[in-house]
Amino acid sequence: MARLRFASLGSGSRGNATLVQAGDTLLLVDCGFPARELERRCRTLGIDPTRIDAILVTHEHGDHVRGVGVGARRFGIPVWMTPGTGLALADEVLPQRHLFGSHAGPFTIGDLTVEPFAVPHDAREPVQFVFRTGACRFGMLTDTGSLTPHLVASLADVDALLLECNHDPELLAAGPYPPSLQARVGGDYGHLANGQAAQLLARIDHARLRHLVAGHLSEKNNTPGHVRQALGRVAGQLGERAALLCQDAASPWFEL
Repeated sequence: MARLRFASLGSGSRGNATLVQAGDTLLLVDCGFPARELERRCRTLGIDPTRIDAILVTHEHGDHVRGVGVGARRFGIPVWMTPGTGLALADEVLPQRHLFGSHAGPFTIGDLTVEPFAVPHDAREPVQFVFRTGACRFGMLTDTGSLTPHLVASLADVDALLLECNHDPELLAAGPYPPSLQARVGGDYGHLANGQAAQLLARIDHARLRHLVAGHLSEKNNTPGHVRQALGRVAGQLGERAALLCQDAASPWFEL
């Protein structure tokens, strides 16, 4: 059975991209970085971007798609997205465009089975993913404003989780964002607060997690200390299995 591993190329409001690999299959989830920066960050992880088999797009916001078109064209990578996201990116010239429904069930790319699930976010048809090879499952949840039974069920038995811990509500309220942006970020279609991330952990089998990776931290409305404190109330025993992503550098590989 092919082993699964994943790594973040950067996570935050200035750009997001995540590599997922099993066997000979290498996928990129989102690309919020210019092609040259994408290549630089890939190479720090020993990856040639021409080896990427597909780019999977979660939604059309710039910090997730800013580099999708140029990167796909430069490196000849097909792009997968929902029909709603496809409408938002209708003018983007891509080498190959594949559509999948947010409720249409899993599909396979090489050695990886991709399980998309719908999330509440202020985009046309946003999704997040669970990636599976054999019995091993890696889940991603960012860019969602609230928890739904569907997304909780989708992540119930993952072996690793990349989980949004975007903001602390008190820091958001006292921070530099205008009231309208505070309302968007903290709303039901915005981004997960630390406490909401902890609530998700409490509702899934977090004891089985081999990696819990906190991502999409706000640089203005959150701190690593706030994240660790919130998650620790629910899953303090994770210890070395827990990690925090940053905006400005790639993470190491997380192996399953």
